[in-house]
Amino acid sequence: MLKKKPILSIEHVSKQYLLSTRETIDALKDVNFEVHEGEFVSLIGPSGCGKSTLIKLLAGLLKPTAGRVLEYGKQIDGDSHDRGVVFQHYNLFPWLTVEDNIGFGLFIRNTAPDKRSQIVAHYIEAIGLKGFEKAYPKELSGGMQQRVALGRAFATNPKILLMDEPFAALDVQTKRLMQDLFLQILQYEPRTVVFVTHDVEEAVFLGDNVYILAPSPGTIREKVTVNLPRPRDLKTEFSQSFIEIKRYVQGVVTKESLGSVKLDLEIYKNL
Repeated sequence: MLKKKPILSIEHVSKQYLLSTRETIDALKDVNFEVHEGEFVSLIGPSGCGKSTLIKLLAGLLKPTAGRVLEYGKQIDGDSHDRGVVFQHYNLFPWLTVEDNIGFGLFIRNTAPDKRSQIVAHYIEAIGLKGFEKAYPKELSGGMQQRVALGRAFATNPKILLMDEPFAALDVQTKRLMQDLFLQILQYEPRTVVFVTHDVEEAVFLGDNVYILAPSPGTIREKVTVNLPRPRDLKTEFSQSFIEIKRYVQGVVTKESLGSVKLDLEIYKNL
């Protein structure tokens, strides 16, 4: 069987930042991985390992210092209709209503008003905000605002979703509901996803493959394949297979975290 060509390719990518002192710092060094159609990739690692930098490179918001970032074999140079981005901060326009925020990308693309209204109505229904169409962001809870951001990302029908800790600011219960909502939408409207998180349980529960990054500079330490069936639910979360994968990933991430802060803690001696 022929191997599928990747949608996204990160080839020997390094990224340096110039500090105010005129010194450079290596955010990423020689990073390599591929993302295939319909795959859900989780990126996890200690703070400062370059996860957010990777998302910005994939989004075309940054350019690598060395190496190549490719989409369908072509170098990424700027943003694209094929890539939607969702950040931790909702980035909603405070002067626009829920329906206008969700439809903003469609408006920019000159989508016909009737078509735009149809798409917006579909996603308002999908994210459970029917009745809040005319509400403004300040009138919504954090979870509701992030649902609007999610609907906006899906509305323009990107092939790829790039997500930088989108649920990190939410309380535990709301975060879990957002994960389930996200997976439900993906079940009916599949996308290729690259998802940054600090949460091991989230990385494993959502992902097909988990890439663990090491810091200083950021590199791929390990790839862990999550062989768990979909759709995923509470049974998945409490299954022995899930617990074993989570324990393994947590062990690797903890070792990298301890190394990055130079801590020697007795309770982690047996990791």
